[in-house]
Amino acid sequence: MVMVALKPVGYGRCNFRTTAPSCPKRRSACLVSVVFRCSAPSSPPTIALSTERPWKVSDARLVLEDGSVWRAKSFGASGTQVGEVVFNTSLTGYQEILTDPSYAGQFVLMTNPHIGNTGVNFDDEESRQCFLAGLVIRSLSISTSNWRCTKELGDYLAERNIMGIYDVDTRAITRRLRQDGSLIGVLSTEQSKTDEELLGMSQSWDIVGVDLISGVSCRSPYEWVDKTKSDWEFSSTCSDCFRVVAYDFGIKHNILRRLASYGCKITVVPSTWPASETLKMNPDGVLFSNGPGDPSAVPYAVETVKEIIGKVPVFGICMGHQLLGQALGGKTFKMKFGHHGGNHPVRNLRNYRVEISAQNHNYAVDPDSLPEGVEVTHINLNDGSCAGLSFPAMNLMSLQYHPEASPGPHDSDNSFREFIQLMKATKQSA
Repeated sequence: MVMVALKPVGYGRCNFRTTAPSCPKRRSACLVSVVFRCSAPSSPPTIALSTERPWKVSDARLVLEDGSVWRAKSFGASGTQVGEVVFNTSLTGYQEILTDPSYAGQFVLMTNPHIGNTGVNFDDEESRQCFLAGLVIRSLSISTSNWRCTKELGDYLAERNIMGIYDVDTRAITRRLRQDGSLIGVLSTEQSKTDEELLGMSQSWDIVGVDLISGVSCRSPYEWVDKTKSDWEFSSTCSDCFRVVAYDFGIKHNILRRLASYGCKITVVPSTWPASETLKMNPDGVLFSNGPGDPSAVPYAVETVKEIIGKVPVFGICMGHQLLGQALGGKTFKMKFGHHGGNHPVRNLRNYRVEISAQNHNYAVDPDSLPEGVEVTHINLNDGSCAGLSFPAMNLMSLQYHPEASPGPHDSDNSFREFIQLMKATKQSA
């Protein structure tokens, strides 16, 4: 074995020599001394340092109307956007949330910290585009791992001009929203805008009283035929065929799929479609869909509902539920921070079963304002708010939440069967 001793003596170009003692012929260890003689320059060499960092730095701000400023990193689109900040407690289904028209005008903050790990795919979209104002998350997945994935979340949002931010304290913001209620905020990647300018924008904008339905509804009637795919079907379907007119206040595709799977022939009409034209189509039932915003901001929709109820069986979901409440003479009110998530417990007061539901609304019906004969059929167990109505005298039923929930839960899917039975009973008694 040869041991080498290194002895540096300076910087710069080096020469070295070796010395070794004589070694016996027998196998033994020899020590070789290597001495470096280096000529050092008068000054050390200059090394150019790069200021570019190998990781993304904070380049976005979320400024809330209460004056708080939250710095974050951006993904998706760039620019400046104003909206109402709400939090969603779902653990999965972020693509369905992104394409739910009911989120128009809102920034959705996901309480689940890790988002983007399954990417996106076109089969899970709930509408023709993304309608929300922006997405706020804690951690953006740096990779995707799902056999159905066709695109990464950041690229998907950028193509649809939707802003997103991450590396922000979503737990702290959620606590603030729970304490103070939903807040207006401004999301910006523009460094030229000051915090004071963004704060002024947030304090001068309001979502209350704004007609958001007209911006998400279809422009003309169309027929819907797609059913739930056999790979995802979880309930027995109905063989009877019923003609249903579905008012598009921001309707989700899975509502239409579930109706089609239960044997309905569906015509989807715009939010402004006259009630007289609907009745001329002689439907077996009418569905009033979900939708964004304040039901009091769309009096034309309330008038349409008034003209239809009592003439054919009707089923209202989310916004449709609120419009039915107003059409019956009841009142609606804005909730503190609303219900947004896939884990809300609801009690069915007719059979006392508890259903885990998906919900997305900031307004609710005041049950004390409803006329005699209207029955509250469901209540939200988190806060006791009205979650379902029935008016047997007018063949009317409604739910404040989403029985069609995709990706789930599916506890309330039987509501579609109840609507089928309501249309069937009305048809047989005619």
